[in-house]
Amino acid sequence: MADTMHLSKQELVEKAQAEMRRQFADSQWTKRERLALTCRILFDGGHDSGLAGQITARAETPGSYYTQRLGLGFDEITASNLLQVDEDLQVQEGDGMPNPANRFHSWIYRARPDVQCIIHTHPLHVASLSMLEVPLEVSHMDNCTLYGDVAFLEKWPGVPVGNEEGEIISAALGDKRAILLSHHGMLVAATTIEEACVLSLQFERAARMQLLAMSAGTIRPIPPELGTEAHDWILTPKRSQIGFAYYARRALRTHTDVLT
Repeated sequence: MADTMHLSKQELVEKAQAEMRRQFADSQWTKRERLALTCRILFDGGHDSGLAGQITARAETPGSYYTQRLGLGFDEITASNLLQVDEDLQVQEGDGMPNPANRFHSWIYRARPDVQCIIHTHPLHVASLSMLEVPLEVSHMDNCTLYGDVAFLEKWPGVPVGNEEGEIISAALGDKRAILLSHHGMLVAATTIEEACVLSLQFERAARMQLLAMSAGTIRPIPPELGTEAHDWILTPKRSQIGFAYYARRALRTHTDVLT
C-alpha cells in the first residue's frame, strides 16, 4: 500500500533531499584533487580555450588560493602542479607563475566571503553569445540551476589584468553565483568546488541552447515561481556533490594522471 501519494510536493522534495543526504557520502578528495578534477572535467566539457581562463579555490591559509600555473592547459593540471598564491599573485607554494588575469579573482574573494571557488572560462557557445551583448536566458528546466542567479556585464572593460577590471567585474557580479561577460566569457563564483564545476558545465549548455533557440524563433520565459522552485530543487550541496562525482568518474577513465 502506497503511503506517499497524499504528500504535498514540498513534503516530497524534503523527503527526497533527506534521503540523498543519507545515501551519498561526502567527497574524500582533497581540495587540490577536486580542483584538478574540475580542470579536466571542464576541458572535456568544451571549456578549453588554449591557455585562457582561470580556476581558483580558497586555500587553507587566509588570503590565499589555489590556481593553475600559467603555461599549462586545463588538460595538464594535476593536484601536484597547482600553485598557491596570495592576493597579490605572489606564489606561496609551487613552481611557476599564475595567470596575471587572476587579479580579478582576488577582488571577488574580498567582496564575497561566501565564495570558495571561482571559475572563469571562454567556452565556445558562451563566448559566441557574449558577442551579441545579450544576457543569458534561462528558459529550460535543466538550466534552472542558474535561474535568477546570472548577472550580466554589458560593456567589455578590457583584459582583466588591472585592478579596475576587478572592481568592475566584482561589482557587476553582486550577490549572484554567475555572470556573463560581454565580448569575453563566463564566470561562476560558488560556495564549493563541486557547485562551481556543475554550474560552469550548465552555463555553457544553457548558452548553446539559447543560440539554437534564437535561431529557430523567440524564446519564451518560464513562470518565475517555477524557475525559482527548480533552482532550489536542483542546486543543493548534496546534488552538486553527486553531479560532480559522476563527472569526476568519467574524467578519471581518461585522465589517469590527474590525482598525482
